[in-house]
Amino acid sequence: MDRLRSFFILTILGGLTVVLPIALLALIFLWMFGLVADLIRPLTDVLSEQAAINELLAMLLVFVAILWLCFFIGLLIRTQLGGWLHAKVDNWLVKLAPGYRTIREVVSQFLGGSGDTNLLNGEPALARIFGMDCSVTVTAIVTSRHPDGSFTVFVPTAPIPTSGVIYHLPGECVELMPNVSVEEAMRTIIGCGSGSVEMLSKRGEKKAS
Repeated sequence: MDRLRSFFILTILGGLTVVLPIALLALIFLWMFGLVADLIRPLTDVLSEQAAINELLAMLLVFVAILWLCFFIGLLIRTQLGGWLHAKVDNWLVKLAPGYRTIREVVSQFLGGSGDTNLLNGEPALARIFGMDCSVTVTAIVTSRHPDGSFTVFVPTAPIPTSGVIYHLPGECVELMPNVSVEEAMRTIIGCGSGSVEMLSKRGEKKAS
């Protein structure tokens, strides 16, 4: 009876691990769709009234127009002038709204972007922040190497990788992972450790030339 109950519970939990992520993702998309739909409703109302089309088609046309606007903005920031303007606006928003930087990095990581360019220039590593006598290691990004062989590392906190703690550690307390990209390391931070098996499996591999 106990074995049957355990089998039943484990089977349900296995199903939940498949269904819940899909359901949560669907809920997030529905929430985002509703939010955007509410924001663009004034435009869709005007379009549906002026062009005499139904609301759904008007909403679709507005969505397409927004996508084209994002495309042209993306083209603009690829130019020298656009990049300069983007940097100025970005710095202004960071000073005006302290939470903007975190939101920007999370959105960038979510969309597969690079996130913080300073962190991208770092090197993924496993750091022994409590010294060599301790077996505890943490995922870290090496942000600076020093002439004496020591390192400065940034240890992100999950699930927001742009916040964390800076440590200055001797060289023997830092194990570099040259086969792991910063993006891979950051994904394990955002996923609260999910994907660590794949990341750690690369630590002993020889880097391809």
